[in-house]
Amino acid sequence: MSLIRLDITGLRNLKPVTLSLSPHVNIFYGNNGSGKTSVLEAVYLLSLARSFRSHKINTVINYDVSDCTIFAKVQQTANVTHQLGINRNKQGDLQIRLDGQTVRTAIQLADILPLQIINPDSFRLLEGSPKLRRQFIDWGVFHSEKRFLAAWQRVQKSLKQRNSWLRQNKKDFNELAVWNNEFCNASEEIDLYRKQYIEQLLPIFEKVLAELLDIKDFTLSYYRGWDKETKLETILNNTLERDLQMGHTQAGSQRAELRLKLGGFNAADVLSRGQQKLVVCALKIAQGYIIDNYKKGQVIYLIDDLASELDEKHRTSLCRLLDDLKCQIFITGVEKEPIYSLWQSQTKISMFHVEHGHIAAVNEH
Repeated sequence: MSLIRLDITGLRNLKPVTLSLSPHVNIFYGNNGSGKTSVLEAVYLLSLARSFRSHKINTVINYDVSDCTIFAKVQQTANVTHQLGINRNKQGDLQIRLDGQTVRTAIQLADILPLQIINPDSFRLLEGSPKLRRQFIDWGVFHSEKRFLAAWQRVQKSLKQRNSWLRQNKKDFNELAVWNNEFCNASEEIDLYRKQYIEQLLPIFEKVLAELLDIKDFTLSYYRGWDKETKLETILNNTLERDLQMGHTQAGSQRAELRLKLGGFNAADVLSRGQQKLVVCALKIAQGYIIDNYKKGQVIYLIDDLASELDEKHRTSLCRLLDDLKCQIFITGVEKEPIYSLWQSQTKISMFHVEHGHIAAVNEH
C-alpha cells in the first residue's frame, strides 16, 4: 500500500501542490524552514486528522486561508485504489472523505493508513513519561487486534465513571461495584491483547536492535498496571481509601508500562543519546514489521531530518532495514546526497526540492 498522489492546499507555508510519489522512497530536501517537515505533517494529518507538531490547528493552517485540505490517491493492492481526503478549518471543524463517502471518525483513517514516525520527538520514547510507551504499545495492538479498540473504549468509559464517583465521594457502593466490574473486565481483556503483542514484538525488536547496536544485557518487559499475582478487583477494593484521597484510580490498564533496562538499570539513565535513538528506531521498525504482517504491506514511515539525528553508519543500517520492509517512506534532510546514497541501487526513489514553500520534483530512478 502506498500513496501514489498527494495534494496539499493551505498547510503552513507550503504552496498548493500535487505530488506524484514513489511507492518506496520519497526524499524531500532543502534548507531549514523551507517546508520539508510540513510535507510529513500533511501525510500525518491524512492518517490521524491531527498534527505531530502542534495541538492547535490554527498554527497548521496557512495564515492567509481559512482551511487546509489534504487529498491522496492510495494504491492498496495492484487492482484496488482509494481516494482519501481530509479538510480542517480554523474553527476546528473536520471533514473526512473516503471514496466519495463521509467518514465519521478519524479512527477509520488510522486503520486505512497506518504510520510510523521517526523524528526528534520520537526519541523521547525512552526518557519520557510512561504514557508515551503505553501509547506505543497500544498503537501496535490497535493494528494487530481488531477487538482492542472496543475494550480500550470500555476502559476509558468505566475509568472516567469510577474516577467521578471517587471525586464526588458518593456513598452508593452498588454504583461503584458496577463500574469496578466493567473496568476490571475491560482492563484484563486489554492486558491479554498487550501481552500477546509484546510476545510478538520482543524477538523482532531484539533482532533489529542487534543490526543497529552492539549492546549486551538489554531487556524489554511489560508491566500491566497492577500486581501480576493479584486480581485487579482485589486491588481496587484494598486501595479504595487511597483512591478516594487521591481522587482517581491508582491501578489498572491505564497504568501499564513498557520497561526498558540495561543491566538492571533504566535504559534512559545509562544509554548515550545516540544509543537511545537507535533503541527507539529498533522499536519503531520492529513495530512496523508486526503491523506490516497484519496489514499486508500498508505501513508508511515518516522520517524527519535523519542526517542530523544519526551518524552515517547507523543511517545506512537503519535504511537497509527499512528497505527490507518494502514499505513507502517519506524522508527529509537539508542535503540530498546524504539521504540519496543510503538506499540500495534497485530502490525506487523520487526526490523533491523544497524552497520557501515551493516543492519541485527533481528526478527519480
